[in-house]
Amino acid sequence: MAVRKKSPSRLQRLLRLLASAFDPRAYLHLFKLVNYYNYSHVAPMREVNFAGQRNVSPDAVFQNAERIFLGHRVRIGSRCHIWAGPATGVIRVGDDVLFGPEVLITAASYNYNEGSPVTEQAMAEADVVIGDDVWLATRAVILPGTTIGNGSIVAAGAVVRGDFPPMSVIAGSPARVVSQRTLPPSGSAE
Repeated sequence: MAVRKKSPSRLQRLLRLLASAFDPRAYLHLFKLVNYYNYSHVAPMREVNFAGQRNVSPDAVFQNAERIFLGHRVRIGSRCHIWAGPATGVIRVGDDVLFGPEVLITAASYNYNEGSPVTEQAMAEADVVIGDDVWLATRAVILPGTTIGNGSIVAAGAVVRGDFPPMSVIAGSPARVVSQRTLPPSGSAE
């Protein structure tokens, strides 16, 4: 037999609201959120190398921002993570690149065969290069050492490592070229 969940009364909801408004733990957590936002977005935004105007979602996250280079008219969607390597790994993004939500680009990865725990291993770093007019769809993951050619499209959820030629449609995990993008001849109407 199914039992219905009992909803709190208005008085109970009001008391819960008042208790939470005066709970110091909520304000301490707020300071933690402000600190996270500052070190993951606000401060790094001052170090990212922008070629043109900034069009970055307020919840995008950057790491080692001094080694991130973004071209003209780059649009970075919500909850994207762009992590250059801690020592040498560079991320270069061309002009007119579109990041869907929750895209991850990283120029470093932990080595995992040199002992334990993994977090104490050295990181393997390799540059990431994204060409002009590339669309990185929702939750695409771009791994160290990847080069994506001009005009390419990376499908949602793709896990990308390697070199991909211009105008590629890239999908899968691991990602591979599944199609080629074609453009209408210049001067023709669509």
